[in-house]
Amino acid sequence: MAEAAVVRSVTISAVPGQVRVARAFVAAVLGSSHLHADAALLLTSELVTNSVRHSGSAVPGGLVTVAVAASGESVRVEVTDRSGATTPALLAADCAGRVAEGSRGMQLVDAVATRWGYQRGGGSATTWFELCRD
Repeated sequence: MAEAAVVRSVTISAVPGQVRVARAFVAAVLGSSHLHADAALLLTSELVTNSVRHSGSAVPGGLVTVAVAASGESVRVEVTDRSGATTPALLAADCAGRVAEGSRGMQLVDAVATRWGYQRGGGSATTWFELCRD
């Protein structure tokens, strides 16, 4: 990502009700007129929800950190949690099932983000996405 004009982070409790707090934080950092605001909010929801449901932070007192780096034409959001037993994975569309409520989040991230990835180390895991002007 090119030089970032804004870099901020927030740490929240790893509970479902805090997903909206993460979205509000990203919205406040980007502002409603940012080129990628809507997509960033959607993908932030997906990554934070995954942390709340599947990471090692999904225990009483668990925490998730959301970091945003943004410029006028790009944004990178990182979600860091305590490493769990699994890693983010793309399931084939037919594996998610036609009526399944879950298992589509990373497909959405893969379809919308310019690029995404994850890294693990030191007991933590960071999943990130970038949105850039084409």
